[in-house]
Amino acid sequence: MDVKQIDVETIVKSVLEGMLKQQETANTAGGKTVGSVPATAKVAMLTELEKYEIREFPIPKLGDDDILVKVEGCGICGTDAHEFKRDPFGLIPLVLGHEGTGEIVRMGKNVKKDSAGKELRVGDKVVTCMIFKDNPDITMFDLNKQNVGGADVYGLLPDDDIHLNGWFSDYILIRGGSTVFNVSDLDLDSRILIEPCAVLVHAVERAKTTGILRFNSRVAVQGCGPIGLICIAVLRTMGIENIVAIDGEQKRLDFAKEMGATQSVNFKDYKDIEALSGAVADCFGGHLADFAFQCTGSPAAHSNIYKFIRNGGGLCELGFFINGGDATINPHFDICSKELTIVGSWVYTLRDYATTFDFLKRAKGIGLPMSKLITHRFPLEQINEAHRTNLRMEGLKIAIINE
Repeated sequence: MDVKQIDVETIVKSVLEGMLKQQETANTAGGKTVGSVPATAKVAMLTELEKYEIREFPIPKLGDDDILVKVEGCGICGTDAHEFKRDPFGLIPLVLGHEGTGEIVRMGKNVKKDSAGKELRVGDKVVTCMIFKDNPDITMFDLNKQNVGGADVYGLLPDDDIHLNGWFSDYILIRGGSTVFNVSDLDLDSRILIEPCAVLVHAVERAKTTGILRFNSRVAVQGCGPIGLICIAVLRTMGIENIVAIDGEQKRLDFAKEMGATQSVNFKDYKDIEALSGAVADCFGGHLADFAFQCTGSPAAHSNIYKFIRNGGGLCELGFFINGGDATINPHFDICSKELTIVGSWVYTLRDYATTFDFLKRAKGIGLPMSKLITHRFPLEQINEAHRTNLRMEGLKIAIINE
């Protein structure tokens, strides 16, 4: 049969249009969608210690209350680093990543609003939160009690079903009942920083319960990794201006001043704790700190922090998300005779998470360089090197970015 070239082109065009129409029909089944959604999603699955493998899994049909999100980026948390290096909770294999954000590409027909009552549409930018109920008393300890009704803890626990429950991926399925927020008014870097910033918003709120942390307080922040630097930023947005940063890396101390610290102390420059304590007092005009935040996971650092605080002062310890070992203190000299008020802080509440959105806008408004916290960006395929970079402490916040 003699088939003309124009006939071939017409046939091919017709076939392609038909295939596209079938794909669009499949994508819109049961809800709302945008663009073309692939049949499978790539995830970075941690399969053994220090080894992620890129795997593909089918994108399932959404339930009426579910949301499919195309992942734009996700920060690497200290929790991810611990799991990558040691798997302390025996969770391997699993998909990690809980500091993530992305764009809604498909929604179940029942999805109308986010967890704060804000309208949700396809194309909106969202984040998830590990806390599922608006209860100030609920923290991470209650996650198992809350994980009901289809709600998931994203990027922290294994999923033996569809595996699209971690942000180290190109798509993530947000199940009905989860806590999700529309954060379309924040840029990508800010959205990636929401989760770690919520940790510090919570810590500062805990500190305020002591009645010691006030507008004109002298504050010491020990540890200038991402957590300590964000702590300084949160304090600065509160109007606290007399902040001394303490760390052993000069580059981090220099950045601490960009984030709002007035002075800094490099502990490597002092031979003992007495000299170091004196240096901190010198920064405060001869006075010790009214309040201190201990932001490292070092037991030795915890032992030292008491020496920087005045009698009747306060301390917030937030550096030990996991067991980092015992610290040696003298309860008489360090706590009792000084009449210190001490609070611990671990993760956040749902209300702290929502407050963080406003903190990020305020930080940007007063010129704090929050985006500079993200020092390294890697594609998903280079996630192993991203984690190794994080473990080598070559940067501050390491992020996986999907193009």
